[in-house]
Amino acid sequence: MGQQLLEPQQQTKMLSPQAVPMPPSGATIPGTRDFVEESYVENILRLNRGKMATVYMTFENNSEWNAKVFRGTIEAAGRDHLIISDPETGERHLLLMVNLDYITFDGPIEYIAPPLPGQF
Repeated sequence: MGQQLLEPQQQTKMLSPQAVPMPPSGATIPGTRDFVEESYVENILRLNRGKMATVYMTFENNSEWNAKVFRGTIEAAGRDHLIISDPETGERHLLLMVNLDYITFDGPIEYIAPPLPGQF
């Protein structure tokens, strides 16, 4: 399709990226291509909420302990953090992604592979 030029009265004000609402994870916006969840760690963790995981973390310049292992159920994940809870004690941990080494799961995990370039 060719580009269409708008008449001055048809032009709209540009919104900043913060003002543009984002669709819920995996949602489709009417009139657009399907929105596909990208393959970032926080998105993979969100897909696996409720699953038991073992989280391996390293803390540089820590005289008490350099590395630590946390085990719990994934409750939430954001761009810079992960929240897990220990089902035995109910204790919750807010862990920073900057310290994350890797995560193991007891069973299969949910994962949506990103589309190949040019694919939707």
